[in-house]
Amino acid sequence: MNRQLFANSGLLSRLVLRQDRIRLPIWLLAFIVSTLLVANSFSTLYSTQEQRQAMAETMLNPAMTAMVGPGYGLDHYTVGAMLAHQMLLLTAVVVGIMNILLVTRHTRAEEEDGRLELVRALPSGKLSNVTAALSVICGANILLGLLVAVGLTGMGIESIDMEGALIYGASLSVTGIFFAGVTALIAQLSGNPRGTIGLSMAVLLIAYLVRAIGDVSSETLSWFSPFGWIVRSEALVNNEWGPVALTLGAAVLLILIAFSLNTIRDVDAAFLPSKPGRKQASFFLLSGAGLPLSLQRTAIISWAIGMLVLGASYGSVLGDLESFFTNNDMMQELLTPVEGVSLTEQFLTMLMAVLAMLSTILPMMAILKLKGEENKGRVEHLLGRAVSRTKLLATYIGVSIVSGFITLSLAAAGISGAGLAVMEDAPAFSTFYKSALVYLPAMWVMIAVCVLLLGWVPRLTGIAWMYLIYSFIVVYLGGLFQFEEWVEKLTPFGHIPELPVEEASWGNLTVLTILAIILIFIGLVGYNKRDIQG
Repeated sequence: MNRQLFANSGLLSRLVLRQDRIRLPIWLLAFIVSTLLVANSFSTLYSTQEQRQAMAETMLNPAMTAMVGPGYGLDHYTVGAMLAHQMLLLTAVVVGIMNILLVTRHTRAEEEDGRLELVRALPSGKLSNVTAALSVICGANILLGLLVAVGLTGMGIESIDMEGALIYGASLSVTGIFFAGVTALIAQLSGNPRGTIGLSMAVLLIAYLVRAIGDVSSETLSWFSPFGWIVRSEALVNNEWGPVALTLGAAVLLILIAFSLNTIRDVDAAFLPSKPGRKQASFFLLSGAGLPLSLQRTAIISWAIGMLVLGASYGSVLGDLESFFTNNDMMQELLTPVEGVSLTEQFLTMLMAVLAMLSTILPMMAILKLKGEENKGRVEHLLGRAVSRTKLLATYIGVSIVSGFITLSLAAAGISGAGLAVMEDAPAFSTFYKSALVYLPAMWVMIAVCVLLLGWVPRLTGIAWMYLIYSFIVVYLGGLFQFEEWVEKLTPFGHIPELPVEEASWGNLTVLTILAIILIFIGLVGYNKRDIQG
């Protein structure tokens, strides 16, 4: 390619680094600390081979295979095998999300805000901006892999050697670079950041689901997913470099295609056609909720379909669990029988908690969309007319609550529909649905936290996402880490009764609902008092 296409890419890379001087270190630190904490917890909590083999027994059922990937090294379940098997895939998914958000921020979002046009008016090439963004972000992925590898090696755990740690870190790195390439390519196709993020997240979700279905039913199908490649690196056990190289090669190909498309399109143009808007606004668009719903329609539909499919994928393996639990003495010891409740229903409570927290992402995005509109100077235009601050924020809160109810309901419908089809003695649909909807008060508290931060300290809304990640760790991995009860109670999800194993605790649910209302009210007060960014 012509060198002029990359003119001043280095200078722009420094600008990207400056823009993300806080964001990138936080991401990297979160991944490194969480990985090392998990490795330390495994070595401490499962110090004997007998304890590790007992854990290996719990990994043999189809539901766990769908969630974390196929088991390897289960016949001699070392700390390294345990770490790679249970954490590599889940960490890789979050690394992919990080890259989707960062690449969109520095490519399509720059175009929509008009900053890229200013940069292109200076002595820079057509590919300078995307090259700078990908250079920094891919460099961050490589640094992440190296730091994880060095950290794991330095822990001195017998089953974690240098090569295994390098493959573990490299697997995370190439997954991140792959989804950076996916997002860079989709940024050429989609005409706005919402579409870029939505389509990229759809690719990530489809890749995860294809891998999950393939790992349970057909290994060949798993090879059509980058996540299927990564888990077959068998890091810290057999240390296969082939899948890592395959993922990196696919990532490079995606980036080259993105570069090629970027050279032949105009700034702010896209290859996917966009429908022309109406000459006159519809009655719905003129309503209070019309604009927020219109702005987030694609995200809501995508997440709704995704949660339905994800729920169905988990539900499809429930039919095999009862026989697995019945014939496995170790699982019966780990899952203490509850009178009138099957072992599958007990396992269902964990799946519902995971689906509930994933369903909470959309409503949090919906309410924080208002912050993005404010940063772009669009909110001031609305408030300068006949729209009050209270009405504007209340509308976004309403959209957030409704979208959360829809995604949670569809997740429950997916897992119950598939579960009823494959289970011989399946619980009633109402059992599935109640065990999902009981998480609504916790979801409302998370929405309320977003409103509180948006109303008083909008620059710190990232704390809400950190709180959700904390909730996931203590609820999903609480049993693994053996946290104290008070640690779990710091998150609203830790106060939700595990239906149908436990009785509904209406006191806890009522307190959470009241807390959500109070936090929302305080957030509304702050939003009415603070200055709006213009």
